[in-house]
Amino acid sequence: MAKFLVTGGAGFIGSHLAAALAARGDSVRILDNFATGKRENLAAAPGAELLEGDLRDLAAVRRACAGVDYIFHEGALPSVARSVEDPVTSDDTNTRGTLHILIAARDAGVKRVVYAGSSSAYGESATLPKHEEMMADPISPYGVSKYAGENYCRAFAKCYGLSTVVLRYFNVFGPRQDPGSPYSGVIALFCKAAVEGTDAMIHGDGEQSRDFTYIDNVVRGNLLAIERDVPAGMVMNCATGSAISLNGLVRALGGITGKNIKISYGPPRTGDIKHSLANIDRARRVLGYEPSVDFRDGLSRTLQWYRTQGAAKTGPGAPVSQR
Repeated sequence: MAKFLVTGGAGFIGSHLAAALAARGDSVRILDNFATGKRENLAAAPGAELLEGDLRDLAAVRRACAGVDYIFHEGALPSVARSVEDPVTSDDTNTRGTLHILIAARDAGVKRVVYAGSSSAYGESATLPKHEEMMADPISPYGVSKYAGENYCRAFAKCYGLSTVVLRYFNVFGPRQDPGSPYSGVIALFCKAAVEGTDAMIHGDGEQSRDFTYIDNVVRGNLLAIERDVPAGMVMNCATGSAISLNGLVRALGGITGKNIKISYGPPRTGDIKHSLANIDRARRVLGYEPSVDFRDGLSRTLQWYRTQGAAKTGPGAPVSQR
């Protein structure tokens, strides 16, 4: 039985990964400071060991990495908008926190670190779909911090022989994504609007498009990144290879609910990109990855979760997470 550390394991993506590992019978340890994670999410991974600590605290990170075979590094301070408002804290958590994980993993003899990268590394390039051979050009402090983590992963693979894999996520969504913050992902906020009968708030004209990726696909990609033989330091897109505009997203929600969901438009947000679409050929070739849940099925599952679970009170606006 392997022992896994999931940083940010009380968060949206991390809790789904921890749940999948626990369901397989693996030993799971979670490191989280609950800055954005929620204690109720821990119930998804019964039996998981919790270490409450901060990625910026190297001593706490060393304790979390001790005796671990593999690490899924999901811990981060997400949101482009948050990073524009407070670039120092985003960089401190995302860049220095990742460096701490890699140092502790190297010293603890961890077999592999899978790093949660971000499509924000591609920036505003007009080239579609985005592929891994493109030059990175992040345009937000968040994108810069996540790309810096990628570079540290490559450096540790080359300098120290630490096995690292980077999965660049494209707009992950699904159950347990928190709609209670102005920094929440757009689908979480739109689902809440659909359930409560309020307007969907879009910043910009709504024609910006995203490769929305259901959480089950991301979990599968991560598990494959541990199971398969992957060249150290390799970067791969983790997405669906299809995109939809925000206006199209609202229409799709309206089709599922049978309601006409009204849209309120606001000014574009600084740091947001116009279009994002992934080429997933490398993940297919190296991992045998194939998205198993398409966008509309994932959207139906997500909306059903918000209907049955309810949602926390949401703040204003609907930023488009680029994670």
